[in-house]
Amino acid sequence: MPFDPEKDKELKRWTCEETGLVVTINQYADSQPKVQIGPRVYLRKDGTPSQRKAGRLSIEDLLWFYDIIDEVKETLMRLVQPQ
Repeated sequence: MPFDPEKDKELKRWTCEETGLVVTINQYADSQPKVQIGPRVYLRKDGTPSQRKAGRLSIEDLLWFYDIIDEVKETLMRLVQPQ
């Protein structure tokens, strides 16, 4: 079955202002929601936004993720259906 972008939903987003790292909770069709770490969003020299893979996390990324992890966990737990 091919990927259908219309079925892919972003349910919640967090963005680190310092590093541009993005953490999201996504859901495809009727599957269970999942956490995605990345991409990074940054501004090009001309001022337009762009993105790239998250790659390896810096200490700034890790400390920021540590600060939001409880909120991410609680949000995901509310969204996941019991099995």
